[in-house]
Amino acid sequence: MKNIIKLNRRRFVQLTGALSASALLPTNAFAAPIKAVGIYTQPIQQKWVGRLHMALDAAQKAGTVEYKYSEKVANTDYVRVMREYAESGTQLVVGEAFGISKEARKVADDYPKVAFLMGDPFKPHSENFAVFDNYIHEPCFLMGMIAGSMTKSNKIGMVGGYPIGEVNRLFHAFMNGARSTNPDVQFKVNFIGSWYDPPKAKEAAFAQVETGVDILYAERAGVVDAAREKGILAFGNVNDMNKEENGTDVVVTSALWHMENAVNHAIERVAAGTFKAEDYKEWTMMTKGGATLAPYYEFEDRIDAGIKTKVAALQTDILAGKTVIEIIDEEPKSTF
Repeated sequence: MKNIIKLNRRRFVQLTGALSASALLPTNAFAAPIKAVGIYTQPIQQKWVGRLHMALDAAQKAGTVEYKYSEKVANTDYVRVMREYAESGTQLVVGEAFGISKEARKVADDYPKVAFLMGDPFKPHSENFAVFDNYIHEPCFLMGMIAGSMTKSNKIGMVGGYPIGEVNRLFHAFMNGARSTNPDVQFKVNFIGSWYDPPKAKEAAFAQVETGVDILYAERAGVVDAAREKGILAFGNVNDMNKEENGTDVVVTSALWHMENAVNHAIERVAAGTFKAEDYKEWTMMTKGGATLAPYYEFEDRIDAGIKTKVAALQTDILAGKTVIEIIDEEPKSTF
């Protein structure tokens, strides 16, 4: 009898230890990954789309989602693709509703059990349509400070896709940052009417260089190539253009957009059954890790030490909530 009692006690201790260990694991440790999709109007090589794809791909590698995507989906086909994914058992749809916001919201109404996290300039909708936009204006201001200190001609060129809020606010922040260190700086602003046309962006940059600009803000892909060929400096946007777009010795730094934290927040909400219509704006800003300033790389010693100190101090204040960078969504204009 004593042997039997000892055996039962040992088994009890083993079971208790196992239960205690499992209690230390994340609540979703044994949960099946949710089904997530990305629907993109541009190829995943396009950097805005690329950042969404990167975040969802990282989640798939972490085991929290099963991820599929469709790229180069025209606006005329977008709603159809949304519905097809919603019908297939998808739990989270990540995409872009710019230009089709009304139609996309109707899809969300028809599929209330599906979570939608959509790039959209308007408010969240109903219970399941959350929105995000690109709010990397804070690092744009910081790199503008550096650009203003490095221009010799006091003329900076800026090439963008379209003059919409998410682009305009980045341009204004960059311009105001440059003015804060160089009140005499002027700007040449052009929009190419495309989200992904590197040759057209390159030609627009060439035209700006002809007007005397000696620094370029590369909001679009293709501008860094122009800067390299003309022997001038550039500042990057959304992705790390120094490393990802052959910008060595050309791109001083970039304003980076990170969607990992925002996407993970949505995934956690879906997995817990608590997803709701929210504005993810704060998740794309510096305090929540949604935006950062890229390293200076080979320009570390080529930037004035005093300017670097000012940039570092302002960045600290932004992260601490002591300084708020103004958001200006109106279309910026050339000043010369």
